[in-house]
Amino acid sequence: MNLIRTLLAPLATRLHADPPPPLTSPLASGFLTIGTTTYIDPHGTYPLDHRSDGTPTVVINNTTHPITILTESNPSHPATAPPNDLPPPLVLAPGERTETRRGDGVRVG
Repeated sequence: MNLIRTLLAPLATRLHADPPPPLTSPLASGFLTIGTTTYIDPHGTYPLDHRSDGTPTVVINNTTHPITILTESNPSHPATAPPNDLPPPLVLAPGERTETRRGDGVRVG
């Protein structure tokens, strides 16, 4: 038993020495629903999976922060293409909902 304690002592000391990593975006209180998945107190970015039958994906923002539906730029556009050919990101205020067929992800905050 003493041998196990001796081997694990450096690990136990290390666990208390490192602080937890900071969050990359603020925590939001409430619920974020994307399609059939609900996230509790979300933070960060979540994938926006589209259905194969083409029906729109429901996004419900019941959090305390606005959310943004992100659309990645199409890599097939030439570098000289005007930046206005992409639609602006869709922002939902707290309490809003939408049905969308576009977007790649949802960012909280």
